[in-house]
Amino acid sequence: MGGPTAVLEGLGVRPGDADLTVVQFSTAFCGPCRTTRARLQHLQATRPGLAYVHVDAESHLEAVRELDVRRTPTLFYLDREGRVLGRSTGAPRPAELTGLVDAHTGPRA
Repeated sequence: MGGPTAVLEGLGVRPGDADLTVVQFSTAFCGPCRTTRARLQHLQATRPGLAYVHVDAESHLEAVRELDVRRTPTLFYLDREGRVLGRSTGAPRPAELTGLVDAHTGPRA
């Protein structure tokens, strides 16, 4: 086993626990990171199939290098089998993020 999924699982990410797992790499002084985190926490509260994992990029520099995280926020999207469905950098637009989450987790609770 290797690749991004192995690195993410090494950080405690457990994709088998949810339909969609969003892993966000952030730094302490990143304003868009805070906005994205709040949005994802809200979505997690209303979508039972969503798991959200926050990773402090500065505390996990080896993983940052292995995953080629160059700016924050960087988000990884994993399905239940641990496949990386995609990744994004920068703060996603609210409608895009909600649409992506709903496409993989079903309607809101």
